[in-house]
Amino acid sequence: MAERPIDPGVDIGHVHLKVSDIDRSLEFYCGVLGFELQERMGGEAAFISAGGYHHHIGLNTWTSAGGSPPPLGTTGLFHFAIRYPTRRALADALSRLSEAGISLSGASDHGVSEALYLNDPDANGIELYWDRPKDQWPRHPDGSVEIFTRPLDLRDLLAELEAEPA
Repeated sequence: MAERPIDPGVDIGHVHLKVSDIDRSLEFYCGVLGFELQERMGGEAAFISAGGYHHHIGLNTWTSAGGSPPPLGTTGLFHFAIRYPTRRALADALSRLSEAGISLSGASDHGVSEALYLNDPDANGIELYWDRPKDQWPRHPDGSVEIFTRPLDLRDLLAELEAEPA
């Protein structure tokens, strides 16, 4: 354990991904998930975001153009996570993936959050999730947070889109 904990205001910023084809990646991240292109540097790099931020995700082919994903059994990034502000927004993401014919590799209720797992066209792992409000997090008898992995009911999640917006 760290002797001095990190400042609680620290947050994780953007992620940069090595991809094999910028156009294919933009079709997935912008065309399917709905991110917006902020800047493009030919076929070598693109910067995308939600809400007009300079970039949440950087995509580049500087050392990976035409490359293949790393083989199983090697180290590297397991996945990166994209947090949605509401359950309804996560349901919209699931609907977009379904309409595009993109399969999930998993879907979990973690008690504190609900998450969808998938891979992008270059096999980069992605978690799409929303956090439940802290007052709804499950707790152990000693008050510590209980995190678990249970199947997520995808039909129930999609029903969010049928309900009146809050």
